[in-house]
Amino acid sequence: MLEIKNLCVSMNKKPLLQNINMVVKDGARHRLIGHNGSGKSTLVNTIAGDTDYKIDSGKIIFNDIDITHENATTRSLMGIFLGAQNVPEIPGLTVLSFLKHSMAAHKHFESGKELSMGEFLEKLESVRNQLDIPKEWLNRAVNVGFSGGERKRIMLLRLLLTEPKLAILDEPDSGADKNVQKQIIDTINKMSKTTFLFISHQDNFASSVKITETTTLSNGKIVI
Repeated sequence: MLEIKNLCVSMNKKPLLQNINMVVKDGARHRLIGHNGSGKSTLVNTIAGDTDYKIDSGKIIFNDIDITHENATTRSLMGIFLGAQNVPEIPGLTVLSFLKHSMAAHKHFESGKELSMGEFLEKLESVRNQLDIPKEWLNRAVNVGFSGGERKRIMLLRLLLTEPKLAILDEPDSGADKNVQKQIIDTINKMSKTTFLFISHQDNFASSVKITETTTLSNGKIVI
């Protein structure tokens, strides 16, 4: 599913990752661990295409395609989902509009077909009921006034609507109470067709989502 080859990354000429080699297998539940500042978030954001990070050398291969120089939008449409720790607020854009545009873009990229409003609303309603998300949330601006746990639930809504090939979740268990954590675990365990790459410091969470492999980072390098 994902192969990282000799990846070196910097920011403002400061080296952050050095010679990262890692494989995430199709269908895996792959966990990244390491102390704060070890490079975990740098790695997942680089995989997702964050331009704050400069790839100095190496390659990122996704489904046998070299995506090293693809932008974040293309990577997303190809099936890479990022559930970041710190998500931005977007005043003026409702959750409903955001989800509609996202789902429509994915459908057009994958099939060349347009997404009908009926198709969108049918799937949205199904997923919203599944997650027990209040309808009024859909008319609120994206992440504006949402608590940490509520933002996690909106992330799950996006995740289920887009059904990515690879979901990268940066500490999905942080800032969430036990009920929201259970929702996250249940959702992950139901998504058998999606490969997951997690950053998580909680062993209980890791065991609940049945981690298949673990990679440890320290000072921007993989610990063998």
